Amino acid sequence: MKVLVTGGAGFIGSTTCSALIDAGHTPVILDSFVTGRREYVKGRIFYEGDIADSGLMAKILKENPDIEACIHFAARIVVEESVAEPLLYYEENVSKSIALFANLRDAGIKKVIFSSSAAVYGTAEVAVTESTPLTPTSPYARTKMMMEMALEDFANAGYFKGIALRYFNLIGADPKMRTGPFLPDPSHILGRLVDTAMGKTPQFTIFGDDWDTRDGTTVRDYIHVWDLALAHVAALEHFDRVAAEQYNVINLSTGEGTTVKEFVDAFINVWGEIPIVIGARRKGDIVGAYAKSERSAKLLGWKTQFSIEQGIKDALHWVESVRDSVLQL
Repeated sequence: MKVLVTGGAGFIGSTTCSALIDAGHTPVILDSFVTGRREYVKGRIFYEGDIADSGLMAKILKENPDIEACIHFAARIVVEESVAEPLLYYEENVSKSIALFANLRDAGIKKVIFSSSAAVYGTAEVAVTESTPLTPTSPYARTKMMMEMALEDFANAGYFKGIALRYFNLIGADPKMRTGPFLPDPSHILGRLVDTAMGKTPQFTIFGDDWDTRDGTTVRDYIHVWDLALAHVAALEHFDRVAAEQYNVINLSTGEGTTVKEFVDAFINVWGEIPIVIGARRKGDIVGAYAKSERSAKLLGWKTQFSIEQGIKDALHWVESVRDSVLQL
């Protein structure tokens, strides 16, 4: 199947494109390179531009009339930036996505898979399901919730059928080392741990050890990026069953919560000792959550295959041995 993939030059989008190719599908990538990498689209069908550009969309669809579906990754994703520049996030993530959906409707594309986020659960704690009330706490999270709502409304109006995939904290890299994380100043736990291991930062800070959890640190649900990519392939291949009633939403998760201390211990078991300090809680932090994964198993036939330790090993391999040659840094 030929699939339009917006944001296909980013870390998650490009890794999903690799999974699509491995499964015999053909991604057609649209990316503006706000954050994506040109190296990640080499040898692939690619168009550079904005998702809201109707003229470009018409060109893509004219040159690829056999596109049957769209996987929509393109978005701004930095929570802190969204708080400082909410207008930018509502323009990029909401207004432009609505323009994209309109173009997909006009072109007769009947299958849309939306890359959402567990951030829509906001302050929900511990285990969540797809029916847990949404309480997003940042402009970024609210844009994801708004686009889920828009996708559902458009699907119910008969424009197309839609699936929203909510996923949690990503780790790892493509096991074949075609793509991996590339942000120079990562804010997520594994990127910060890797930077400490590589000597880029003097120590790793755990932000608070006085939370109401089993060891006092916050809880997250860590999922390997390749597992996530395979879930998107499964959603595409089982689309008609999953979206039988026009619209559906699915959590993508391990089904287990891991505390920050537990994740740090796993990293140390793989890498070795690194300097660790305990800091104060950060403004806006929450105790965290993990998701129940029954729906993904039932509808997609999917469950995670990779452990946290494997995600750590893949990320370290990417940074130590592969990244600079792939990204030409």
